[in-house]
Amino acid sequence: MGLPEIVEVARKISVMVRVQGPDPKGLKMRNHAFHQYQSGITTLSASGMLVPDGLYDVGLASRVRGDDNWSGAVVVTVASVVEPFLSLRRRENNSKGQPELISGAQIDILMEKTTRAEDTEGLDREDPCWLSAQLLTLVDVPGSSLALQSLVEASSGLLGHGWEIGWSLASNDSSAQNFTGIQSQRPMALEESANPNLMGKSLTKFAVLGVPLFSENLPNIAVSPSIKRGDFLLAAGSPFGILSPVHFINSISVGTIANIYPPGSPNRSLLMADIRCLPGMEGGPVLDKSADLIGILIRPLRQKASGAEVQLLVPWEAVATACANVLPEEPKKAGLGNGHNLGNPNSQGKAFINNSDLNGPVNSIVKNPSCPSSVTLEKAMASVCLVTVNDAAWASGVLLNSEGLIMTNAHLLEPWRFGKASVSSIENGIKSGYPRPSGGSKKQESEDMGPSISGFRECVTEDKFVKYSSSSLYSGHKNIRVRLDHTRPWIWCDAKVVYISKGPLDVALLQLVHAPDRLSPVTMDFASPPLGSKAYVIGHGLFGPRCGLFPSVSVGVVAKVVKAKQLSSSLSVIKEDAGDIPAMLETTAAVHPGASGGLVVNFDGCMIGLITSNARHGGGTVIPHLNFSIPCAALASIFKFSEDMQDATVLQDLDRPNAEISSIWALMPSLAPKPHPALPHSIPQINTKEGKGSRFAKFISDTDIFKSSTGDSKPGKFPFQNIRSKL
Repeated sequence: MGLPEIVEVARKISVMVRVQGPDPKGLKMRNHAFHQYQSGITTLSASGMLVPDGLYDVGLASRVRGDDNWSGAVVVTVASVVEPFLSLRRRENNSKGQPELISGAQIDILMEKTTRAEDTEGLDREDPCWLSAQLLTLVDVPGSSLALQSLVEASSGLLGHGWEIGWSLASNDSSAQNFTGIQSQRPMALEESANPNLMGKSLTKFAVLGVPLFSENLPNIAVSPSIKRGDFLLAAGSPFGILSPVHFINSISVGTIANIYPPGSPNRSLLMADIRCLPGMEGGPVLDKSADLIGILIRPLRQKASGAEVQLLVPWEAVATACANVLPEEPKKAGLGNGHNLGNPNSQGKAFINNSDLNGPVNSIVKNPSCPSSVTLEKAMASVCLVTVNDAAWASGVLLNSEGLIMTNAHLLEPWRFGKASVSSIENGIKSGYPRPSGGSKKQESEDMGPSISGFRECVTEDKFVKYSSSSLYSGHKNIRVRLDHTRPWIWCDAKVVYISKGPLDVALLQLVHAPDRLSPVTMDFASPPLGSKAYVIGHGLFGPRCGLFPSVSVGVVAKVVKAKQLSSSLSVIKEDAGDIPAMLETTAAVHPGASGGLVVNFDGCMIGLITSNARHGGGTVIPHLNFSIPCAALASIFKFSEDMQDATVLQDLDRPNAEISSIWALMPSLAPKPHPALPHSIPQINTKEGKGSRFAKFISDTDIFKSSTGDSKPGKFPFQNIRSKL
């Protein structure tokens, strides 16, 4: 099915929900990113989904209303938009049955009228219409609530990893800002944010509305039969809907499934999406590449320290299961008939404890024309592993061969080289201005994060490999563990440091002490990726080992390729003519702390770069969609070494100082040319008097202060590691 057809289906089932009511004290807009307040009336809005007949019992509304003659459609939206207008009795007692609104409160839905395809002249020109709606019931989704609670609790105790509910786009100013009657509210600081249990319940509660509308004209859609990381998704919603409904109703956004929670469980309770959503889109439907229903958008989780947002959606199976007494008809499963077992909602969210239901290697591939074809993306995911150091920090890694050689970032092992004294400080960014390492996230605040430098030793791999010595190997790296996800359940293995680059590139090599069978090494592409081509980022960002997640997937494009002079060791590997090679990749895919050492792959699933860092604002806020990776061409020596691991001399080129690559990775321009030698001698001719100006010029000339910044210093004396970035 093509994109226009998917959009058409989404627009037919997506609606805007408006709730308004008396609010003399102006309190009901609290915890909402936007609202409208005029003459003592507060108006809130969100998105909603018209549920087709095949997904619910058509007699529901009439039974709830107690009117057998009433017929209409059902709309599902988020409960947060109606809860401020519930009666005091309902809020205090949380009573069962049909909820009651305060006097004067009103709920309306706005449908987008679209003409038929053959009516091309009047397409999209009909005005939307408002319909009065009735609140039928509120529904908790225990499975999704438990999943969200366990995810937040697993991150508790991590420095800087506290979570709260809401969007990061709202103003930090506590005072309201007026704009044509619209008031901007500060970011949501819900009391539930301090309690994972209440946070889970608040985010995963839905409202079911009855609408006097004939639902026969709705498309007959099914529930998506298979949801995988990297799958295409399309969401429809009404961001900031009450500002101007005609302009914002049913805005479309596309993205991918970033992750699934609980991992390895057939009962999908919570999905993470790599998609751009705005306040007001919560409650909107999410469809897959076949226009089958995936689930419903909810508000995102936001990390307190970095402001990073994780967009969430609740699968329709979880909603339908929780609504078993309200939506008794079992949803149709695309390609599976009506016999799909949705399971017990109270057991959902606990399945993450055991993922042994999926055993063996990863070999189940579903072809998706919107994603890398065939086995490519799944194979690339299986080559990404989770690396922990001293049970205190984590990052990502990439399997290079079947012998267990793993590539990751050097800043995980030597953070002080990148402006930090220990691993514990990496997550707060590099204050000196370097690109911010996107890994090395801290696990326990009370633990010592930095390896002790108690001397050097010779690291010896297994007997079948070469002995490799380097002064960069520390006895302090005593506990390096790697989690391999190429099989189910995953496997934890011990690893040793093999190599840490002393040059300008942030790269290191680890070797598994005992390599298991059936490893899935990555496939490399040494060519320079075309600008604008698809780029998929795979890594363990934001959520650490305790959360038990597989690596997340985000998608973007190659925004920029920065090139440098080709190293001699790269010639035989990339098989290109001598010239410039890629030294840095910039992508628009989201990169978060913990993803360092992960993969950047192209549409064919081949590795084009190693995730290294992202940028941040001067105030410390991370910019996830401005990130930097080391291209495969610049790592040609490492890939050559990984072939047989016998010739360690090929790695020596990476240890040599390189002014050009150092300036590139410091986000600095190329070094300026040497100053004209006649300049210092001409200064005394202009200033004949021995004044302050002449004395300063003589000082500059005598001390050669410019030499260190113009390349005049002796080889090896240039402070490459101290170049400061402008970011």
